[in-house]
Amino acid sequence: MSLEELILPVVLALVLGFILGYSYVRAMIPVIEEQSRAELEVWKKEAAEGIRKDSVNRSRSTLKGKIAEQMAPVLPDFQYTPSDARFIGSPVDYIIFDGLTRVADEKQGEIQIIFMDVKKGDGAALSRTQRIIRNAVEQKAVRWETMRIAGE
Repeated sequence: MSLEELILPVVLALVLGFILGYSYVRAMIPVIEEQSRAELEVWKKEAAEGIRKDSVNRSRSTLKGKIAEQMAPVLPDFQYTPSDARFIGSPVDYIIFDGLTRVADEKQGEIQIIFMDVKKGDGAALSRTQRIIRNAVEQKAVRWETMRIAGE
C-alpha cells in the first residue's frame, strides 16, 4: 500500500472519531449539568446551616457587646462614679464627668472630662473615627462653646 492509500482511511477515522466524540460530549452535557445542579443544592443546604449558625453567633456577640457597653458603669472594673458617666453610644460610648457628683453635692471641687469607649474582648480595636477622636483629645484639640437661642 502506498502512503496516499493510507492517508484516506486515517483521515476518515479521525473525522469519524471527532464526530463520535463531539456527539458523546454533546449528549453528556445535560447529564453533567444536572449532576452539578444536584451537588450545588446539597452544598447549599449544608452551607446554609453553617451560615445561619455563624450569623446567630455574630449577632449574639454584637448584642453582648452592646449590653456590656450599657452596663459598664455598674461593672467592678469601672473606675468612676456611675452617676458621672453619660452614655452616648456613638462615636464613643461614654463621656464621663469625673467628680461631677461630688461637685454637685458638696458645691466645690473640680472635675475631669473623660471620653471612654467600651470594648469587649482583647482583640477589639478602636474604629478609625474613634482613633481620630482619641488623638484630638490627647492633643487637647477641645474647647467650650455656648449657643444662645434668641426669641421665645
